Amino acid sequence: MKNAIKIRKATVNDLSTLLKFEQEIVRAERPFDPTIRAGSVNYYDLKELITSERAAVIVAEINGKLIASGSAVVKSAKAYLDHELYAYLGFMYTDPDFRGKGLNKQIIQELRQWAAKEGLSEIRLTVYEENIGAIRAYEKNGFKKHLVEMRLPF
Repeated sequence: MKNAIKIRKATVNDLSTLLKFEQEIVRAERPFDPTIRAGSVNYYDLKELITSERAAVIVAEINGKLIASGSAVVKSAKAYLDHELYAYLGFMYTDPDFRGKGLNKQIIQELRQWAAKEGLSEIRLTVYEENIGAIRAYEKNGFKKHLVEMRLPF
């Protein structure tokens, strides 16, 4: 079926496009965070995430073109919490031409299934408090606000 969106695990062959997605994420987040260094910045070791058994990178594609992404990484929880491990979501990106079509929801669902197969029962992510659009998208997927990180520059 032509124009069908396919959700799948990323491969190392997707790296060049995923690196571009990463720079778009950085560009979008710079207005929310004055501490991000100027120039090219990498948040993720994408090759490691793609090849790791403790992580998953999911992409959406249409007609062979990548249009969205997301990742989950198994992380250790704080010793005082009621769970030892959790999935940390990141690398959430959707091409502007394909926003509002439910891709974020499909990718989160796929990452949720991956986390469940890993035996995890908790998923967390961080988002800038002023990034209202992202917060709304996550809330539509069932996420609840939990903590606020604060900073004191001087």
